[in-house]
Order: sequence, then structure tokens, then C-alpha cells
Amino acid sequence: MIETLVPIALFVFSTSITPGPNNLMIMSSGLNHGASRSTPHLLGIWLGFPAMIIAIGLGMGAIFNRLPFLHEIIRWVGVVYLLYLAWLIGTARKMDSEGAGHPLSFTQAIAFQWVNPKGWIMATGALAAFTTPGAEMWAGVAKVALAFIAIGGPCVAVWLFFGLGLKRFLTEPSYLRGFNIAMATVARCKYHPHGIRRC
Repeated sequence: MIETLVPIALFVFSTSITPGPNNLMIMSSGLNHGASRSTPHLLGIWLGFPAMIIAIGLGMGAIFNRLPFLHEIIRWVGVVYLLYLAWLIGTARKMDSEGAGHPLSFTQAIAFQWVNPKGWIMATGALAAFTTPGAEMWAGVAKVALAFIAIGGPCVAVWLFFGLGLKRFLTEPSYLRGFNIAMATVARCKYHPHGIRRC
């Protein structure tokens, strides 16, 4: 049991704590909108990604294997949505104001998991590495999903708190504007439909 749980925990921690669209977006949300307004976004990531893992494990992965063009469509939708989110982040000007736009809602954050390129890599990688076909498949899926709830969620919360901490340093509108543009550029450049790349 421990021999299985430790590798899963290490995988979940290493993939959840590193930069990606979810973490960059929740950090920017914490900076621009504060903790309370960003909480639905955080919970959407926290619960939405494990739900995606369960759905894939329950058979949606087989659908994409039979109809690979659907996965390609989702990738392109993800790129377009990331560009839109990058534009929202880059044009945010004031913290905790209507001028800074609106944070993602709980349902929007859940939906974003399905078009998040890094999310697909993490989900399929975890299921391929830590599940086996047959009677034990569902137990493996449950372990991976629970690991992302127990470990992945707090890792994302760290990025929210990091964004909250930046508020004390980015009090000047010009500094905030520069930070938002930088985050938008990273979110736009780091991912494309065929995988991870550099700007």
C-alpha cells in the first residue's frame, strides 16, 4: 500500500506545485481580487481536476482514443480560452475593483480543467502510471483522485497565498500592470495545442 501511495504523492506534489495555467491564474486572481473573491476559483480547481480524473478513468479516455479528433478540438478550445484569459489578466489595472474584471467562478474553474493542456498531461500521466486494467482499475483511479484532493489542492492554494503576498509589493498601478502583462505573456506563450513549449 505504502509502496503505491508514496510515488503517487510525489507525482501529485511535483506536478501540482510547479507553474501552469491553474497556478498562474489563481496567483493573479489572488493579487487582483483578494482571497474571498478568489475562493470559488480555488475550489473549482481543487475539486474539478480530481473530478476530471475520475471521468477519464471511468471511460472518457476510451472515447478520446476512438475519436481522437475530439481531443484535438478540446486542445484548440483550450488555446483560445487561454488567450482570452491572458487578455483578461494583462488588461487588469486595479486591485479589488470592478476595473480589474471578475475572477473565475466555481463552474468556470471546473470547466477550465477540460481545456487545460497541463491538466491533460497530468491526468493521463497519473492514470497511465498508477492504474492497471481490470478489477483494480477503479481503486487506482480513486487513489489518484484523492491524492489530488489531499495534496494537489493545497499546492494550488500556495499560489493563491503567493498572489496575496505580492499585493504589499505591487501597490503602484504601473507595477501591477507590468506584473499582469508578464503573467499574461507566460500563460499565452507556455502552451500550444501540441504540448508544452517555450516562448
